[in-house]
Amino acid sequence: MPYTNADLLESLREKIPTFRCIVGCHDCCGPVTASSEEVARLPIKTDAEHERALTDLTCPYLGTGGCEVYAERPLICRLFGTSPRLPCPNGMRPVYMVDDATEQAVHRFLSSTRQVLL
Repeated sequence: MPYTNADLLESLREKIPTFRCIVGCHDCCGPVTASSEEVARLPIKTDAEHERALTDLTCPYLGTGGCEVYAERPLICRLFGTSPRLPCPNGMRPVYMVDDATEQAVHRFLSSTRQVLL
C-alpha cells in the first residue's frame, strides 16, 4: 500500500513534541498557511470570519478560550515553540525540541502541498 499525504501528515504530527503554553497567550496565533489536507480536517469558517481574522492579524480558529481546533491544528502551529527557528516569544518549550529531520520533513511536506491561508 502506498504512503499517502494523510499518512505522512499523521506521522509528522506524532513526531512534534508538545508543551504547555501560558494560559491566555496567543502570540503565535497569527495568520498562517496550512496544507489543503490539514484545512480539510478543520471546520469551515465563513469568508467574513477569515477576513476579520486577517484584519486582526490572527487566526479564524482562535476563540475566546484559545485555539478552537487545538487537536487538529496545522503542522506549522505545532512547530511554534518546538524549534529554535520558531521560538515561543515567551520562552515556553518542550523538554526536548523537535529533531532536525522531523522539522525538515515538515517543511518539505508543506512546500510540496497546496497551501491555504487561514
